Order: sequence, then C-alpha cells, then structure tokens
Amino acid sequence: MTQALPGTLVELLESRLRDIPDFPSPGVVFKDVTPLLADGEAFGAVVADMADRRRGTIDLVVGIEARGFIFGAALAQQLGIGFVPVRKAGKLPGRTRGVSYDLEYGSATIEIHEDSFIGGERVLVVDDVLATGGTAEAACRLLEDGGAEVVAFEAPIELEFLHGRDRLQGRDVHTTLVVRGG
Repeated sequence: MTQALPGTLVELLESRLRDIPDFPSPGVVFKDVTPLLADGEAFGAVVADMADRRRGTIDLVVGIEARGFIFGAALAQQLGIGFVPVRKAGKLPGRTRGVSYDLEYGSATIEIHEDSFIGGERVLVVDDVLATGGTAEAACRLLEDGGAEVVAFEAPIELEFLHGRDRLQGRDVHTTLVVRGG
C-alpha cells in the first residue's frame, strides 16, 4: 500500500531518507536514499522535478557512481537524451579518460569512456548527495577537459555542513533538501 506523498518535495525527501549511523566509518551518519528509490511515486516526483528544470537545456546526463547512475539514468530516459556514467578507475571496459583528485585521506581517480561524447555537448552532472564536493568537482573537470559544457550539477540532497558547494563555485548547483547539521 502506498502512503500519500507529503505536500512539498523537501518534505517528501525528508520522509523517504534513512540515517545510518557509523557508516561507512564511526562518527559518520550516512544519508540512505534507498527508501526513496523503493517508493516509485516519490522517486518519480524527484526525477520529474529535475526534468522540469532541465528540459531543453542539456544534451546528456552524466551520473556519478553509483547512486548518481540511478537518478541520472532515470532523468535521461525521461528527457529522451543519453546517459554517460562516471566510474571509479578500472571499472569501464573501453578506452577511458580520467582525472585524479584528492580526498580527505588519499586520492581517487574517476573515468569516462573516451567516446562518450564528441565535445560541445551541454551536460548535467547528477549524484544522489552533494557532500564534500570532491567527486563532483572532479567529474566537472573531467568533462570540461574533454570538451563538454557542464551546464549544472544536481543532487536531491546536500549536506551543507561539508561545504561541497564551495568546490563548485561558478557553476549552477541545485539541491532540493539541504541538511544543515551533521
């Protein structure tokens, strides 16, 4: 039985998130979106909101591994445009282009297929949560270095206290639910 959707998209997101304490490490409260994904009507409302905002302004949707794939692919399908995955190094089978970036404790590399786009495409980068912004910033840089125009970054949730938006300055960033405290 489906329960009625709350009145606003923010209320909807709040009602469909689950906090998982001490994951993936002690002291971290993980914002789990799987209850949102399990509710088809709620998930559809979030994707429809993104689609309404971006319709006619982008040529491709780029999703960041892994939950960004879910939101991004659904959005691309709704808009009738292509989807490109950004993956951790070594996960794509074809020829890739990558970028390395610093994390709090070390570094990481993300990649896309070299033939994912030809250059000049207007792309939207999508993830489930904007946290520290490191991966989002790296994805934007990777795409722009390949000749794409990053139109914007979207995520349903933002952990404001991690200041990820600061790493995306000068870009159009949209998040729906802003979590202010850790």
